[in-house]
Amino acid sequence: MASTRLISKTTVKAQSHTSPSQKIPLTPWDLRFLLTGPIQKGLFFRKPKNSDNPSVLIQTLKSSLSRTLDIFYPFAGRLATVQNGDMTSFFINCNNAGGALFVHAVADGVTLDSIINAVYIPSIVGSYFALNGVNNHQDVSKPLLAVQVTELEDGLFIGCTLNHVVADGTSLWHFLNSWSELNREGSVNVSKPPILDRWFLDDAPVEIRTLTDKEMYPDKFILPPWKEKFFHFTKEIIGELQAKANAELGSNEISSLQALLAHLWRSIVRCRNSEPHQETCYGILIGARPRILHPVPISSEYLGNAIQAAAVSSKSKELVENGIGYAAWKLNRLIAEHTKEKLTKFLRDWMENPKLLSLNNMMMNTLMTSSSPRFNVYGNDFGWGKPIGVRSGEGNKREGKITVYPGIEFGSIDIEVCLSPEILLAMENDSEFMRTAASPSV
Repeated sequence: MASTRLISKTTVKAQSHTSPSQKIPLTPWDLRFLLTGPIQKGLFFRKPKNSDNPSVLIQTLKSSLSRTLDIFYPFAGRLATVQNGDMTSFFINCNNAGGALFVHAVADGVTLDSIINAVYIPSIVGSYFALNGVNNHQDVSKPLLAVQVTELEDGLFIGCTLNHVVADGTSLWHFLNSWSELNREGSVNVSKPPILDRWFLDDAPVEIRTLTDKEMYPDKFILPPWKEKFFHFTKEIIGELQAKANAELGSNEISSLQALLAHLWRSIVRCRNSEPHQETCYGILIGARPRILHPVPISSEYLGNAIQAAAVSSKSKELVENGIGYAAWKLNRLIAEHTKEKLTKFLRDWMENPKLLSLNNMMMNTLMTSSSPRFNVYGNDFGWGKPIGVRSGEGNKREGKITVYPGIEFGSIDIEVCLSPEILLAMENDSEFMRTAASPSV
């Protein structure tokens, strides 16, 4: 497949944000991501009508991005550090001096169909994102936000790279929803402005020392090879899986997403042909916003990280033989036990003993799910129609990574999986799994 050709790189600053330099402290939820990669999410669009002059479209996007950074001004800042002996503390310096990176590129000869309808996600998609290979803590000298607009033969791809220390997936999609709104409406105000004040426990220090020099530059981790594939699950199929899981348990507590993830977990373990007594783990990022209401509620518009990583395990034999209800119940209990009390205890314990996430310390033989079908992916209309597809970049990818998106049709869900070529082939030949799954198409 053809390579991606760079047209230009520019810096976009907040249009009128002129307040003095503001120092935004970082919470334990933020700081945990210092050693990981950024969030990278992007959208495919059909080529806008009257787009014979791409420079006009690009300039319009830059202008609306500048207005959006007025509202989401931390994204135009930089990470900054304070050194105290061998320890390094991080914060966001919101002085608008750095701005966001804006990249314009062209993928010659590449069509929407060749990407969205491909059996496996083509590797060229990674080149539709900027700042590849940069870890979050390295953004002291780099932009926190990078946007790349790539022209395809019959469409566009808008890819966003956002430092994960600054915000989580909820905040990224909030930003994209706001940017598309301002570009579409030509306005300066958004319908849902972000909450910019960081959320801390009442007695928590706002400056937390986190990294030693040794932690700053961990040993390189050699990743096993994998491929990426999209699977599409209709509303009807998801309903069947949910009904089956609840029927097996004599319950009505299993959600549609829990049933779908349980189905996927069992299918992957079955296709791996794991040893019967081998432990297999399933990790999930649990949203804290709806779970913490005191001392101050965490708003759905809160700009920052408010997610908790958690995992549950099972013997491979038990997982496969006990049915979908067994796996779904394990996921259900894992999520239910993350109460306000457990989440706040994690924050207090972390301040006593900070531990950072990285590919080095993630357990092998673990599936890890991120993102959510609740995100407003297909509402991002920049003024030329809604997206027709979504993809992620190279950041934080490894074998076993699972990303969940809403499908285009109401109630459907798309799942992007990173697995070894052998396991993906086994899943494609697994009639029990393929009865439920399909590939999305343009």
